[in-house]
Amino acid sequence: MSVALAPSTDIPESAAFSTVAVKWVKHWDDRLFSFSVERPASFRFRSGEFVMIGLPGDGKPVMRAYSIASPAWSDELEFLSIKVEGGPLTDSLQKLEAGHRIYMGKKPVGTLVLDALTPGKRLFLLGTGTGLAPFLSVARDPDVYQCFDDVILAHGVRKVSELAWRELLGARLSDDPLIAEEAATKFHYVPTVTREDFERTGRITALIDDGRLFDFDMSGPKAFDPATDRIMLCGSMEMIKELAALLDARGFTEGSNSKPGDYVIERAFVD
Repeated sequence: MSVALAPSTDIPESAAFSTVAVKWVKHWDDRLFSFSVERPASFRFRSGEFVMIGLPGDGKPVMRAYSIASPAWSDELEFLSIKVEGGPLTDSLQKLEAGHRIYMGKKPVGTLVLDALTPGKRLFLLGTGTGLAPFLSVARDPDVYQCFDDVILAHGVRKVSELAWRELLGARLSDDPLIAEEAATKFHYVPTVTREDFERTGRITALIDDGRLFDFDMSGPKAFDPATDRIMLCGSMEMIKELAALLDARGFTEGSNSKPGDYVIERAFVD
């Protein structure tokens, strides 16, 4: 197995990948960190897509898929990552500092995008852990608020310290120059914690079962309805499989870029 080298301000050029400079790094706790890189002038993406990120390895770059947490209009690209001791890439990525350079793929892809959903009234973004990342992008996209009456972002984690971007989301994106007015009435943030005391506890599935996911001043029923609701799922495989089965049983159809549907998951992270 290839072993990533230590992060550096100088890495070999690659014909397959861009080399980009790290702008900032934030460590949320001993398990989670985020970082941003400069955005190449030619790089275009749809909110919710992912791209390959990596470092030089033993003979070839070590690359992994990372969802882009930035909105599509941003001049920098944000990413969210866990720290895995001994991991072929994350063990090195967690040592990043501003000025270091990394590899980044030139072509973003993914299904957690508006194009993969049919029109609806409420958009539910359900994520666990680093599955929050694509939804940070989607929730800051002005087109989302033109397409939906309500946007509900539920983020499930083990510990309170893992609620990345909690202040930004808890303030309903009020500092965002493009969507602050719409988000003030349409955006709903639902953080939940499973292993510590918090204002809301339990898995996302529990919030669905007891109705807490719908306990807001918004239109529609206090349950999922395929006639009005569109859903994106990202996070642990267990959560995705459980919720996909629940949605299928309630008459929802899975969508894709070629055939939009009622809900989408990122197959690249599941299969």
